[in-house]
Amino acid sequence: MIWLVPLLVLLYLTFTRRWRCKNEPPLDPGLIPWLGHALEFGKDVPRFINRMKLKHGDIFTVRVAGRYVTWLLDPHSYDAVIDDPDSLDFACYAQVLMERIFNLQLPPQQPAKAKAMMKGYFLGTSMSTLNSTMGRHLETLLKTETLQNQRNWKKEGLFNLSYSLLFRAGYLTLFGGEQNNNSTDPCRVYEEFKKFDGFLCKLARGTLGAEERKTAQSVRRKLWELLAPAGLTESSGSSRWLYAYRQLLQEDGVDEETQRKALLMQLWATQGNVGPAAFWLLGYMLTNPEALMAVKRELGQISRMENSGTPLVQRSENTPVFDSVLEETLRLTTAPFITREVVQDKILCMADGQEYLIRKGDRVCLFPFISPQMDPDIYQEPQVGCRFFFKQLRRSCSAANSSCSRCLRDVLEADFGVISISGCLCKLESESTQHRERSDQELRATQGLEAR
Repeated sequence: MIWLVPLLVLLYLTFTRRWRCKNEPPLDPGLIPWLGHALEFGKDVPRFINRMKLKHGDIFTVRVAGRYVTWLLDPHSYDAVIDDPDSLDFACYAQVLMERIFNLQLPPQQPAKAKAMMKGYFLGTSMSTLNSTMGRHLETLLKTETLQNQRNWKKEGLFNLSYSLLFRAGYLTLFGGEQNNNSTDPCRVYEEFKKFDGFLCKLARGTLGAEERKTAQSVRRKLWELLAPAGLTESSGSSRWLYAYRQLLQEDGVDEETQRKALLMQLWATQGNVGPAAFWLLGYMLTNPEALMAVKRELGQISRMENSGTPLVQRSENTPVFDSVLEETLRLTTAPFITREVVQDKILCMADGQEYLIRKGDRVCLFPFISPQMDPDIYQEPQVGCRFFFKQLRRSCSAANSSCSRCLRDVLEADFGVISISGCLCKLESESTQHRERSDQELRATQGLEAR
């Protein structure tokens, strides 16, 4: 009977192993049954994807923890995936992530309704109002961080400074807080959110240990409690958008507990990336004096326009130098997966004319970090961040650019946030310089009187 065990193993491998069919992408299931390439993938995603690209080309299918994932790395062909919601669905995967990360289940039609509603609050005059409000909060927070005695320095890590300031200003702008009409302290929300953010990747992958799971659940419950007052009434100090969002949830029959979970999701969506993006942007500017001086000159000109009634925070077209620095920073640091579930067999037409069959039940992933962001055919020495001030590049194509435009909201948030913080810092620097000059004059006058 000993021979039965290897026979069963052989039968299992025979009937569960997948074989590449005609017109399908190159298949690389890996050597380990079921796991496939999961271990290598988890250690270093870009390195693994680059190795597969060198081996198979711009499209291939790999097995990762029981799932077959087709990777598409040709930016010219991205739109073929993004523009086909009938065959390649995002809603299913988004629902999986909502349940894993936020313990949240919403009615099927709710995300689309919320997206349509947001357009009325994050465009035009409504967006200008939010800009002005956030600018005031940033300036107030920066001034509270500035010591009265300008000769002393306060030490703070750049990451925590960037993340804390932008998170608290964004929270006060959209969710309200103790400085408005509800009692929630934005500092408490920030500290709990930092803990939650540390678990986010493992929550998404479902790889939390027992103790980590308990801690993550505890932090999540605290955030639900802290967010409970936000948007309940028009006088809660929250933005008009958040009040309208809660009203929309109530109309869809969403209970109070689920509303709090949805607020945490919106908090992460609006604030989770802006602080880290600001950190990287400020870090690159501090290590690139040419870029720093150019941005300071540009923001200084905008700051001086305040006297004429022009707002400090302008549209992105008014800050071309800053935009080029932001674009280069995002190219070097952002590495999102664009994921779709294959809900029906699809013939994927590549830009080079090749056609591939994608199987129902698989998952398709785009990884712009590999191409176009780190593609040496587009950027010479792609790891070096020196492409500021509109230096000419060999652009990949309109398809890649149009797919990147779908990240516009995140880019605008980072753009607005860093312009605001940089502008406020420029203004505070000017005020600080004037204060030091006055103090030095007073000190010299006093010393002169004492000498007499």
